Amino acid sequence: KLLTSAGTSQSMSAKVDMYVALEPECKGTHMSRFLEVFSSYSEKISSSNMCSLASKIKEKLNAPSAEVIVSFTYFQRKLAPVTGSEGFIDYEITLAAKTSPEPTCFIEVSAPATSLCPCSKEISKYGAHNQRCRINANVRGSENIEIDDLIRHIEQASSCEVYSTLKRPDEKYVTEKAYENPKFVEDIVRDLAILLNNDARIHWYEISSE
Repeated sequence: KLLTSAGTSQSMSAKVDMYVALEPECKGTHMSRFLEVFSSYSEKISSSNMCSLASKIKEKLNAPSAEVIVSFTYFQRKLAPVTGSEGFIDYEITLAAKTSPEPTCFIEVSAPATSLCPCSKEISKYGAHNQRCRINANVRGSENIEIDDLIRHIEQASSCEVYSTLKRPDEKYVTEKAYENPKFVEDIVRDLAILLNNDARIHWYEISSE
């Protein structure tokens, strides 16, 4: 279960990778101990306790260092921009932590968005070419960075957000919003970099838009 910033939990199916470094005299590690530790956290996974999880693995396996990576699909309830029609959007999330050289946590979010081509708009008498893009941000920072915070940064950098449920007024909104906000993928990355630079909780990032 993932603990969300709203104080609720969301059940998920996750891919989990756990590693420890071995001392030179050790032939292997105790595989069952990985599962013992992870089982104690499986009902309360969050961006804020990943470093604690990695440290616990290191301690339990008496290892020089440890690393844990949890990847899953996160569903967020989202309202259409005008009518408020309800739907869900899915985001690909990776939470990672390592203990060496010091406890460090990462949050990676991959989110769908809309981009509208400035060149197409410039050369056309009316209309413009728009397409779906996927924006990816992997950040390192303080423990109070939430998945939802990073999603908001990513979507704010796009030409327009993606919604799963749209009525006629919503269709008008997203069409005009993208048209008034044309961006190449390079523009999206630059604008996202500005947003992340201005967030004091974020100390490092790697971003892309495809």
